[in-house]
Amino acid sequence: MRRILVTGAGGMLGQDLLGVLKGRPDLDVTPLARAELDVTDEAAVLAAVRGHDLVLNAAAWTDVDGAEAREAEATAVNGDGVAHLARAAGATGARLVHVSTDYVFRGDATSPYPEDAPTDPINAYGRGKLAGERAVLAAGGYVVRTAWLYGAHGPNFVATMLRLAGERETLDVVDDQRGQPTWSWALAERLVELGLADAPPGVYHGTASGETTWYGLARAVFARAGHDPDRVRPTTSDRFVRPAPRPAYSVLGHDRWALAGMTPMEDWETMLSAYLRSPRA
Repeated sequence: MRRILVTGAGGMLGQDLLGVLKGRPDLDVTPLARAELDVTDEAAVLAAVRGHDLVLNAAAWTDVDGAEAREAEATAVNGDGVAHLARAAGATGARLVHVSTDYVFRGDATSPYPEDAPTDPINAYGRGKLAGERAVLAAGGYVVRTAWLYGAHGPNFVATMLRLAGERETLDVVDDQRGQPTWSWALAERLVELGLADAPPGVYHGTASGETTWYGLARAVFARAGHDPDRVRPTTSDRFVRPAPRPAYSVLGHDRWALAGMTPMEDWETMLSAYLRSPRA
């Protein structure tokens, strides 16, 4: 029986990881939420990892704008905390699958970023996540970059659009940032598959295929929920100035996933439809 540790088990992705793993008689799963494991405590991390065969790390500082003002605190979690997990996994022989982000890229590309594209984050959150990536890769672990996540267990753009559809007559949504909306449950399935497969370590991109803008995603949400998509109006990012700059282009390529023989993710539109029909929505 394989013993699996899920860190960050109380978050949106963490809860979906537990859902994917539930009911597997061949797995012994230990879920640890933030209150149960502080990844900035290296001794606690080593004690938690010991005895496990696989660590699925969904623990993270996810407040992008907050990281801009509190970079040292954010990096303590996303950089140093991940390094603690990587060292603990190396010391105990566990496999580590760590979730990272498109924010490690500058966002000025015009075609999908391959897994080996040069990194150049433009905000504090991205810098901290890149530090975590480097620690995992140095220890021979797995880094899975994802982006534009939505799901049933936390605040996210799709949930916000569904709520605002019932509150506002029209919505202005930015149309100059491109990415790949990705359902957290679909990502959780791929993370578990990767963790249990005989795939080479390194960087993988865990996003839906295809691409759209936040405006395109909002229109798709409205249409699938039975609302008039023309109530969504396009605007530009300069209308919504935020503390942390966002990459304008966050589309990721999936070549390495395919080369490893792993199950590809669906396109973002099919995935969104499946999420909205799902009892997990």
